[in-house]
Amino acid sequence: MERRTLLRTAVVGGGAVAFSGALWSSAAHAAPAQNAPGPYGALGAADANGIQLPAGFTSRVVARSGQTVSGTSYTWHNAPDGGAVFADGTGWIYVSNSEINPGGGASAIRFNSSATITGAYSVLSGTRQNCAGGKMPWNKWLSCEEVSLGFVYETDPWGGAAVQRPALGKFKHEAAAADPVRQAIYLTEDETNGCLYRFLPNSWGNLASGTLQVLVAGTATSGTFTWANIPDPDGSPTATRSQVPGAKKFNGGEGCHYANDQVWFTTKGDNRVWQLNLLSGTYELAYDDGLVNPGPAPLTGVDNVTGSTFGDLYVAEDGGNLEICVITPDDKVSVFLRVNGQSSSELTGPAFTPAGNRMYFSSQRGTSGSSSGGITYEITGPFRT
Repeated sequence: MERRTLLRTAVVGGGAVAFSGALWSSAAHAAPAQNAPGPYGALGAADANGIQLPAGFTSRVVARSGQTVSGTSYTWHNAPDGGAVFADGTGWIYVSNSEINPGGGASAIRFNSSATITGAYSVLSGTRQNCAGGKMPWNKWLSCEEVSLGFVYETDPWGGAAVQRPALGKFKHEAAAADPVRQAIYLTEDETNGCLYRFLPNSWGNLASGTLQVLVAGTATSGTFTWANIPDPDGSPTATRSQVPGAKKFNGGEGCHYANDQVWFTTKGDNRVWQLNLLSGTYELAYDDGLVNPGPAPLTGVDNVTGSTFGDLYVAEDGGNLEICVITPDDKVSVFLRVNGQSSSELTGPAFTPAGNRMYFSSQRGTSGSSSGGITYEITGPFRT
């Protein structure tokens, strides 16, 4: 599983050319990540927002459910969940789902180059329990319905019309991750016996049609895998997860992240982070809270996941002690931040700005424990890039 950094610069014609992120080994194989000191040091005391951070990092609140976003007339949605950041000239846009049923949808906040909020607006409405999703290379946000026979919606972070994409299958969708090399989109399913899928568009960048497949593998926690076509992506009368013999079952699929020929996804039912090596056609555990030795395991209640340009994975907790943990390229896991006083909430939507020096995330139910109490934060500091 080991994600060692092979190379950070290449010499071309005598000059150094920087890569946008770490190149991770596809051949190495190691045990799941183990407890270790974090790359940023110990957490400090809670700040004014109740967040414990390493030295050099600060937090601010950028939006609260039911309240107008500062500097705008737009009311932020309830139960903020999965999110992503999109470059917008010299600034950026943070898109966030709303896990409400009915109602759902997604909203966006626009920032300028100084991180000042310059706008906020809806990008999707009238849907059901939009939980996670995924950022597409063509600058669209896939917003996924976490309901039985749920749909995926392709949304425009700049506020254009959203489009329902039934070709990606009807099931209890959770997250999506795009693989431009194989021109595939990986999809998780939030069922106790859910599957991992991939969608192959007939034309890359156009999700109107294509082939939906499911991962086929054994019952072990590591091995080889293949893909098989789903006969009926509509999922009725037979659920997509029950259509292909040998489809591997996962206990509550959640976040999903692709980088450098690898896919990582989380399963909340067993507190695991899985890794697919797309070059070798193998899968294994990147993290398992039952295999951390010595304990206790720092990461429980695994949920949304994102990656930094450095190659670190950041995993948000639904439960546990409300932390975002980091898994480093050398397979060490530690706590990056902890939110205090919000034990009835969950952390959602971690995403980095293009420069990699700011992270956004939400506490879905905030201090109130209600979906109307959601809080969206920005963390600024010396992230590894």
